[in-house]
Amino acid sequence: MTPNLVAQSLSANLADVRAHVAKAAEAAGRKSSDVTLIAVSKTHDAETVAAAIAAGQLVFGENRVQEGKAKFPLLKSAHPALELHLIGPLQTNKVRDAVALFDAIHTVDRIGLAEALSAELKRTGRTPTLFVQVNTGEEEQKAGVAPREALAFVEQCRTQYGLQIAGLMCIPPADEEPAMHFALLLKLARDAGLKELSMGMSGDYETAIRFGATHVRVGSAIFGARSAVTAA
Repeated sequence: MTPNLVAQSLSANLADVRAHVAKAAEAAGRKSSDVTLIAVSKTHDAETVAAAIAAGQLVFGENRVQEGKAKFPLLKSAHPALELHLIGPLQTNKVRDAVALFDAIHTVDRIGLAEALSAELKRTGRTPTLFVQVNTGEEEQKAGVAPREALAFVEQCRTQYGLQIAGLMCIPPADEEPAMHFALLLKLARDAGLKELSMGMSGDYETAIRFGATHVRVGSAIFGARSAVTAA
């Protein structure tokens, strides 16, 4: 696909997703501005991201720190309003790089990571928005704290490590109805006194908005099928 066709396709896809976000928000008695659309650009190159920026998108999500480092420093320098969210697992040895690059981290999921983040935030004075990832389906292969441990973990992040937790994040099991997982995350957030909810992807973001999502993570509906991984 030529660069012009890529740009046209991205612009049309973004307009379509934004229209669906607005419609879903309206149906839930909310404003579209209550929902942040995160364009998940993992495996898509910097030129494709630049085309999305040209179409008016300034909030992006990456799964891997190294891939983000390979694509976004120059883009962020050229576009100061650009926001970059880490939505994939974070290893403790990548905390320094993640804090330097990302404006939000959606995957705080264990004490060791909370401790490492606390030390790095104190060292740098950086204040990325932090979400605790909850494994709502309690899937063995998936990261995140168990629902029954979520409130205690949030409190420990706050009191022991001084982290300002903004909200919760989840990825429902692929073979289950996502609504019940979104409802659970909403209840946990309310119980914890948190206002932000990172939930919903290309196939279910409208349902997530109905259950209060403040951040939806949409990749294929914007960028199309994923290309080969661009960075280790």
